[in-house]
Amino acid sequence: MTNNSPTGGAIPASVPTIDPKAAPTLQHAEAEVFYTEAIRELAATDIPFLVAGTYAVSAYTGVTRQTKDLDIFCKAGDYARILAHFKQAGYAVEIVDDRWLGKVFKSTHFFDVIFASANGTMPVGDQWLEHARQIELLGTQVRIVGPTELIWSKCFIQDRGRHDGADVAHTILKAQDQIDWHRLLSYLEVHWEVLLMQLLNFRWIYPSERDHVPAWLLDELLDRLAKQRELPTPRMKICRGRLLSPTDYEIDVKEWGFAGVGGTGEFRDG
Repeated sequence: MTNNSPTGGAIPASVPTIDPKAAPTLQHAEAEVFYTEAIRELAATDIPFLVAGTYAVSAYTGVTRQTKDLDIFCKAGDYARILAHFKQAGYAVEIVDDRWLGKVFKSTHFFDVIFASANGTMPVGDQWLEHARQIELLGTQVRIVGPTELIWSKCFIQDRGRHDGADVAHTILKAQDQIDWHRLLSYLEVHWEVLLMQLLNFRWIYPSERDHVPAWLLDELLDRLAKQRELPTPRMKICRGRLLSPTDYEIDVKEWGFAGVGGTGEFRDG
């Protein structure tokens, strides 16, 4: 198997090792055997991957909560390689959504293979691997997603059934000195208002910790907001809400004449 990633499957010596502050508990204790086996199997390949999700949140924040699965992040080009590898090894695999998500099963246990966000705003790329951290997980050394990318991965998860705002706030609270704020802004350049929302949310939750957010970043975002307010209202009726929740904002696109992320909607009068 050939992999063209500059980092390869092995963990480079430059990836810093951290001691996780905590680890999640498993909804089903017997799943630990499956995860241990799966992580060892993954690490033995030449396919670069990252552990994300609840395991990363616990590692950076010390929050311990129950999890029902394991999130494995990879580049889009390696997504099929991971699924094919496990299929050849006798596991069941499923392509849930070829735009971002697959699953690997053994009996009732599974892990997710993710290469982008469901809304398409967050492709996993080389920077994720380059800025990862290293921990020991279930007896194997693995890379976990860095705190900057962890925040990006959770900024858009805001719907009626799940909201990851607390994960973002806790990561800023406990790992703010490890966050590359310039890189985070570059990731969210098009959707800078989402970043501003998350930062205001943090400031409101933790008024005594407001200085965790760099002054220059807040100034930059508020200046953008001030300049935006000087401009006329967009003529195209747009609802970006479906980037947060496809279901909750469905009526806006289907019945109320708003354009979604793509396509066209109605024009405002005047």
